[in-house]
Amino acid sequence: MDLGQFTDHALSEWMKQEGPESDIVLSSRIRIARNLRHYPFPMLATNPQSREVLEKVSTVLNNEDLASISHFNLMPLSEMSELDKRVLVEKHLISPNLANESRNGAVILSDNESVSIMVNEEDHMRIQCLTPGFQIKEAWDLANQIDDIFESQLNYAFDEERGYLTSCPTNVGTGIRASVMIHLPALVMTHQINRILSAVTQVGLAVRGLYGEGSEASGNLFQISNQITLGQTEEEIIDNLHSVVLQIIEHERAARNTLLAEARHRLADKVHRSFGILSHAVILDSKEAMQRLSDVRLGVDLGLIQGMSSRSLNELVVMTQPGYLQKVSGGPLSSEERDVRRAQLFRERFAQK
Repeated sequence: MDLGQFTDHALSEWMKQEGPESDIVLSSRIRIARNLRHYPFPMLATNPQSREVLEKVSTVLNNEDLASISHFNLMPLSEMSELDKRVLVEKHLISPNLANESRNGAVILSDNESVSIMVNEEDHMRIQCLTPGFQIKEAWDLANQIDDIFESQLNYAFDEERGYLTSCPTNVGTGIRASVMIHLPALVMTHQINRILSAVTQVGLAVRGLYGEGSEASGNLFQISNQITLGQTEEEIIDNLHSVVLQIIEHERAARNTLLAEARHRLADKVHRSFGILSHAVILDSKEAMQRLSDVRLGVDLGLIQGMSSRSLNELVVMTQPGYLQKVSGGPLSSEERDVRRAQLFRERFAQK
């Protein structure tokens, strides 16, 4: 399978499925950081060393147990254009760090894009599993299965006291990051979001934006993940995240019900105004597009807007990002050209409603 199979389409196969609580939780993710014993971390490795790491990792792709999970595609970043790398970042299949700074970096993707294994990023391996909706435990089961297969074939860097050794000290121990992408517009509208997120950070969880560390929240989308990787088992980390996210979901549902009961007309006006702007705007920057799309998503979820699917809105999140816009346009676009193309795309899509 060539790279175009992953960059020509905005929606990954796994994103086309409906998951539990999908009106609030867009996706769940497990990421596992692993390094090979006797090799320097990627930031200190020489070119020959990082090439050897890639070769060792790639040999595991022939493993029968791994093949029973999916067919996997190995793609070196050196063979990708900058635009293709950006699209993979926008689809959350690789990290900005791998796209920008990797030496002999590569990504291994399952056919449906639910599994992404980054090689020679900050760590030698970062195994990522994605599921639709609130399925963090299911994502962990898959990631753990894949990790066991690689560990049976490779010699991981592991310490009896510290656990799995990683480039960044904050990942030492289990090396696991469990996260959910969650849409919280009602908590934002009712001015409860700061209190909720403050409580989240006090129980050892981190709150980030759409693209993880260093990104800000956009379109009322927040990434909730564990901060602690040492001193807890993987199951304890996941159970803690699971229970906290369930509480956040309850608060968001309560806020949505309050808005419907006490300010239904104002809420309907807000979501339909955003729908109107997306349907008719001639120029639209990414920040406003994400906010308006958040309003429309809330309107769809609450039944205030009919005839649109969450799947189509998920697709638009990726399709209107800068990299994908330029990909479908056939080359680089200026900022204003992207804003014009973004608005055109919304007009076309919303006209089909």
